Amino acid sequence: MAKIKKGDQVIVIAGRDKGKTGRVLEVMKDSDRVVVEGVQRVKKHTKVGQSQRGARTGGIETIEAPIHISNVILVDPETKKGTRVGYRTETVERDGRERTVRVRIAKRSGKDI
Repeated sequence: MAKIKKGDQVIVIAGRDKGKTGRVLEVMKDSDRVVVEGVQRVKKHTKVGQSQRGARTGGIETIEAPIHISNVILVDPETKKGTRVGYRTETVERDGRERTVRVRIAKRSGKDI
């Protein structure tokens, strides 16, 4: 189970974009990779074609490439630094039933994520 989810704010801790922060756009669980906004930008060459209205499409575009999940760390909401992720179990009452819910917490500050 990945501890980083879509929409999380992360810091890159290894690679050519080390130190950059961004929001997670996509998590690929099968290959343990994440796509982070503004990080690992590469140029993609697409074939030139025409759209329905006759406008030209294609050319060179810059997109974010996936990076390995071990090269990013979650940003602590309180200290704005990197932190590990832990879990706390709580019992919550919903619709007259008690359920146990796992809540993600920041190891650095102990606050909920």
